[in-house]
Amino acid sequence: MTRIHPDPHWWESAIVYQIYPWSFQDSNGDGAGDLPGIISRLDYLNGTSDSLGVDAIWLSPIYPSPMDDFGYDVMDYCAIDPRFGTLADFDRLISEAHRRGIRIVMDLVLNHTSDQHPWFVESRSSRTSPKRDWYYWAAGKTGHRPPNNWAARFGGSAWTRDPHTGQYYLHSFLSQQPDLNWTNPAVRDAIFDVVRFWLDRGVDGFRLDAINWLGKDTNWPDNPRRLAWRSYYRQVHLYDRDQPQTHAALRALRAALKDRTDILLVGEASSDTPGGPAAFYGTGSDELHEVFDFRLLRSSWDLNAFRRLIYESDRAVPHGGWPPVVFSNHDQSRHIDRYGKNGDPVRRARAAALLLFTLRGTPFLYYGEELGLRDGTLRRSDLRDPYTIRYWPWKAGRDPARTPMPWDDSPQAGFTTDKPWLPLSPDWPQTNVAWEQKHRGSMLSLYKQLIRLKRTSRALTSGIYQPVEVEGRECLAYQRVFQSEGQTEAMLIALNFSAREQTFSLLETVSIPTRTGTLILSTHPRRGEETWTADRFRLGPDEGIIVRLESHAHASSLDNDPR
Repeated sequence: MTRIHPDPHWWESAIVYQIYPWSFQDSNGDGAGDLPGIISRLDYLNGTSDSLGVDAIWLSPIYPSPMDDFGYDVMDYCAIDPRFGTLADFDRLISEAHRRGIRIVMDLVLNHTSDQHPWFVESRSSRTSPKRDWYYWAAGKTGHRPPNNWAARFGGSAWTRDPHTGQYYLHSFLSQQPDLNWTNPAVRDAIFDVVRFWLDRGVDGFRLDAINWLGKDTNWPDNPRRLAWRSYYRQVHLYDRDQPQTHAALRALRAALKDRTDILLVGEASSDTPGGPAAFYGTGSDELHEVFDFRLLRSSWDLNAFRRLIYESDRAVPHGGWPPVVFSNHDQSRHIDRYGKNGDPVRRARAAALLLFTLRGTPFLYYGEELGLRDGTLRRSDLRDPYTIRYWPWKAGRDPARTPMPWDDSPQAGFTTDKPWLPLSPDWPQTNVAWEQKHRGSMLSLYKQLIRLKRTSRALTSGIYQPVEVEGRECLAYQRVFQSEGQTEAMLIALNFSAREQTFSLLETVSIPTRTGTLILSTHPRRGEETWTADRFRLGPDEGIIVRLESHAHASSLDNDPR
């Protein structure tokens, strides 16, 4: 096994690339992606002068699963689903990725298992089963009614009655995904054994799924009701998530890894609590290293929303924690489609790319976004995801964002030699790796430029984030500043959120190292380097720019962590 040299907090300067294994590359002609396929495409990600340049891969679930929730219903935490390959394939992936300087982050589902997992099969076998309390079981109310009104995330009640024992089991998502009881020390120990199993194979971190669901109020009180369209949102989720037990579980996991300071723990938390997702950093050094804040991912292309959410998200991260930055993932419509509504999708996606790599934090890319890949156009008969099928056609669902990666303009886009498991995105003949590698103004070219710039700039990697006030409407501006050993490196970033060309100026009261600099990158491909001045600068429609402000010596050092 090839290991990368341990580097505490490597994620603070890393670029992470999410791969949805079903859709990245098929190696055996069955129409679905797999681990050997991923291995065959590693040079695209890193290891050559023409690579994208990412530092880590986050793999969506590859465990054995009945695929009721496409891998987030795990049957065996310590094996590979045969659809994707074998443990030997995984070991080879680790070795080949590490050889190219790529770390591997695994998706780990802590809240629930599949109902076909041996733990649950034993738990439901009888009320006296040794594993009965590995899950949540409760008696129903009179007349075969659930213990309370809790709603499942995917619709319906969060309780299902088991006819064999007559009790109800809790499932926050699908009925095929029973929730683990994290108040049981045996459950905690079993999951920690899983973590050690993968660490021993060379894994570099874990993306922890749905972490804020780990704790529940086991007195089973009803959630307060509210008005909403979907059943899940017709109640305030006061008792079925965001409970103190969650923090205890995360602290225990972090403590179990106290000797592995090079292991990343990044969490998914769709939280409505006052502290929001940032609560799961704990003190900043005792729970998670990073926590996704999905508010930007769910926002429309709106200046005021972006300005507010960027500021709030940055300030919420405690000292010792580090923010991830993400605009697309496997659960949402791709951001080129979301941000592109009522505007130019490509221009806005290019501007979003500039944001992704210049905000403070770890950029998380979703496969294909570097190409400007659009959501797929699917018919009812094409759908595979149960959640998408349930709400079609009223809700777009998740399948459109999971279509295969387009590598070239050959039949099936170089992804497979068979019919792909989901149809290709309709724009694949022009939106594919081979085409974009040949065109300097492509989305892929822009992503490579931004990655190389972020990698070489201390300001963009480690500098503080400071909002900058602009005279003029529809402009978002901020600076990233890093000071060390008497020198200042500063980058100013400005984005025009309007669909027309505008001229802006920075207010005289703005504190920046200098009011002149060099425009070194524009999201408009035909604009090259030029002299920039804060007193008057032009931005084209949906254009974003990066300005290198003149470096200079300073008398006192500045704390590069503002929290």
